[in-house]
Amino acid sequence: MEQKIIDKKILMIVAFRDFKDEEYFIPREILEKAGAEITVASDKRGVAYGVAGGEANVGLTINEVEGDDFDAIIFIGGGGAQKYIENVDCHRVAWEAVAGERVLAAICIAPAILARAGVLKGKRATVWSSPMEKTAIKMLEENGARYQNQDVVVDGKIITANGPWAAEEFGRKIIEKLIL
Repeated sequence: MEQKIIDKKILMIVAFRDFKDEEYFIPREILEKAGAEITVASDKRGVAYGVAGGEANVGLTINEVEGDDFDAIIFIGGGGAQKYIENVDCHRVAWEAVAGERVLAAICIAPAILARAGVLKGKRATVWSSPMEKTAIKMLEENGARYQNQDVVVDGKIITANGPWAAEEFGRKIIEKLIL
């Protein structure tokens, strides 16, 4: 049975350049089919471009975002998302989601944003890594997260995923948390 989340408002935060296409488009399609209303934010308005050339229409800048306006906040990964790791507006939005008991989700490198914001302290989480690159795992652990080597990890209302191969499951887990 297909689960519905009609009237749920979801914010997807993408890098204006070089977000990971699959991590944006796959969850977005899943969420929209379930009835969610999607808003996209970035560091500027206009058309954001993914690594593979996909386009996302950005309606809000991150500093305009009020976390209470949304039922879920989703940070999308890709190389461009790295600049958000130290972004105070991203940190504020993450904290607003947690304080408001909203669903907070991040995929690929984006869980590092949540770690630096401090919202993963004591939480189980995953993040993108490779056999040669473990910096993001170290960042999670240094900021109090309990790293799990899994594609998708759910801890309370926080959902993390480690890359594009997990995008479909990531989208489904967000729906599950919005229904509860």
